[in-house]
Amino acid sequence: MKLFFLKVFTWWNGQTFGTQLWTWLHGEAVGTDEFGNRYYRTKGGKIDPVLLMERRWVIFNGYAEASAVPPSWHGWLHHTVDVPPTQENYQPRPWQKPHRPNLTGTPMAHRPTGSTLSQGRRPKATGDYKAWNPGR
Repeated sequence: MKLFFLKVFTWWNGQTFGTQLWTWLHGEAVGTDEFGNRYYRTKGGKIDPVLLMERRWVIFNGYAEASAVPPSWHGWLHHTVDVPPTQENYQPRPWQKPHRPNLTGTPMAHRPTGSTLSQGRRPKATGDYKAWNPGR
């Protein structure tokens, strides 16, 4: 019962019934990424009369977070490239790091030294800071 209400009333926990129905009626699966997100387009690459281009969308695996879309799929979703990553033989360069979603607000977020949220103690001031005094 809980899953039913989540599908009806929340869009951030995956696809809703409306998206599921639209995908079933008008969608054509294009591929999946390493995070399990599934990518679709209109059947046969049909041009949408409102967009004047083919409609493309993603159904997230779990929580809907736009930063969870890898760069290669992002380019395809936004019509930067015409060929989806599943149809091209792309090899990442040796200097490219694997994609990670935005980790802000999670325990894995980047916390530089000196941050009040980082582990340990903040280093003492180095002497290059002079406090402002309104009386001077």
